[in-house]
Amino acid sequence: MSKAKLDSKQEYDLICVGGGIMSATLALISKLLKPDLKVLIVERLSEVAQESSAAWNNAGTGHSALCELNYCPEEDGKVVIDKAIKICQQFEESKQFWSYLATHGLIEDPDSFIASVPHHSWVLGKENADYLEHRFNTMKHHFMFDTIQFTKDKSKMKEWFPLIMNNRDEDEVMAASRIDRGTEVNYGTLTKTLFNILETKFDTPVYCNMEVKDIDPSPDIDWTVEIENLETNQKHNLESKHVFIGAGGGSLLLLQKVEIDEKEGYGGFPISGEWLVCKNEAIIKQHNAKVYSKAGLGDPPMSTPHLDTRYINGKRELLFGPFAGFSPKFLKEGSNFDLFKSVKFDNISPLLGAFWHNLPLTKYLIEQVTSSHEDRMKELRKFVKDANSDDWEILVAGQRVQIIKKDEFEGGVLQFGTEVVSSKDGSITCLLGASPGASTATSVMLQVLEKAFPELLNSEEGKTVMDKMIPFYNIEVTEDLFKAQLKKSAVALKL
Repeated sequence: MSKAKLDSKQEYDLICVGGGIMSATLALISKLLKPDLKVLIVERLSEVAQESSAAWNNAGTGHSALCELNYCPEEDGKVVIDKAIKICQQFEESKQFWSYLATHGLIEDPDSFIASVPHHSWVLGKENADYLEHRFNTMKHHFMFDTIQFTKDKSKMKEWFPLIMNNRDEDEVMAASRIDRGTEVNYGTLTKTLFNILETKFDTPVYCNMEVKDIDPSPDIDWTVEIENLETNQKHNLESKHVFIGAGGGSLLLLQKVEIDEKEGYGGFPISGEWLVCKNEAIIKQHNAKVYSKAGLGDPPMSTPHLDTRYINGKRELLFGPFAGFSPKFLKEGSNFDLFKSVKFDNISPLLGAFWHNLPLTKYLIEQVTSSHEDRMKELRKFVKDANSDDWEILVAGQRVQIIKKDEFEGGVLQFGTEVVSSKDGSITCLLGASPGASTATSVMLQVLEKAFPELLNSEEGKTVMDKMIPFYNIEVTEDLFKAQLKKSAVALKL
């Protein structure tokens, strides 16, 4: 990260707050569209990619709706896959962006952050098995998912994920689906790679140990960003035409300080996460898959249990979870006062409304917080029947802040996706929310660019670059285009 002295006299075109995958993606796409754009990134911690983008702090799944059942709800007896199609396309846009960087020599080693790991859905019980079969019959007719396989045959499942099938009773009713092209992604390594490209190839500084204290309208240029050096306590006031707040859970608190009407009514609900991590190498070697099941009745979408192969710091790992918890912090390295500081006059009603209409979530979190190691092992044993408690340990993952916003009928609603909040002129943008997050970073940051720099995307030069960099952008994706780009990305990313 940059060791140069921060130039307070420099006027910037874009300042990105937060050193995660979102800022890295936005800054790099912006520079590829206009190399002379003056861009600066500031991060509160001593390194980038230490919060939600860090490998241990997220699921590492290339979220492409190949196995995540919550993207395919059942409505009136039919499985609806509209959201799955959207998320699948968004992840492919991310792969296209990374492929572009690889084919242009900016990423030399894509297998440092992305690996091929088959994606499976697996369920127990007749009702769930029937649902999974209906999902398969719907998805197989769409070109994005036409390679999906389905089985109720336990011997086939033993081929797909032998660890899960050990010591199974013959009379257990279960079903599974599989798509081979699934991926495992180390978003921490990817984020660091993108920032390295920005610093070494595009003269874009990334300053760590710098905390943004406030963002105010400026009489000379659009915004004045007040930054404090946490090592020296020196304060800087930087001028910028555009500001992007991509500080993960910390974004809401900063947005609330910005003088724009669009921030009104937003609140946040923090949820922490934990994994069970396998310590036994012999067990780790028995599983090469991501296997997602269904959340329990009444449980929130983020509780969907899954047993995942991971590649972290050059080592193959095995994780199970997630287990939720509660902390008033909005960041893993945040303050215990974050939640209380976020309560404002304009969001009290949405917060109370969301709480009242999400009492099952409160009950779920209480159960999770009070769970013991053995309670968590009981959940794991639904997947791995003979799991030994001594082979697994708890690891605390990242903090997520779910969006709470005004609702005409319920006062406030709790959302489980991401949302871009921006001023009317697009000069300041902020990303709130969580999952699917990093997997869709490219698509979400293109939404930010549409608000902040529409002229870059709409110029003839910009359209030419975008057509090569992200072929799916702003067009209807056909079967021929999808399959051609899928193959192209697989070659570029060595999948």
